[in-house]
Amino acid sequence: MPDIKTAVFYTAAIGLLVFLCRAFPFLFLRSRKKEAEGAEGDGQVKKQKASDRFFLLVEKAVPPAAMTVLAVNSIAVPLKENLEGAIPVLAASVFTLLVHLWRRNFLVSILGGTALYMVLERLLAR
Repeated sequence: MPDIKTAVFYTAAIGLLVFLCRAFPFLFLRSRKKEAEGAEGDGQVKKQKASDRFFLLVEKAVPPAAMTVLAVNSIAVPLKENLEGAIPVLAASVFTLLVHLWRRNFLVSILGGTALYMVLERLLAR
């Protein structure tokens, strides 16, 4: 087992790498956006590049696709493993959906669904 200095160093290094991996796309896209705004400011109207159209598509399509994959996975795994144990997952998922349709607030729906899941998991645990 590593000593405390080594563990802190590894934790900081991994944290920095994760941060940079997550920040890089935003920094890259911001510089591309500034280039495009600079070209438009010069009076040069350029056609939208294929790469720009691709980034716009990715920007719009990836977040809903990622959320769908996460939601399906979080429901499918408990259903596959233990149908009786999936009751809290199904109830919390339906609750989250209904609250979101009602309030249109991601924070309220996710926190409410998570709280319901945790309560049901405790109450139905054997």
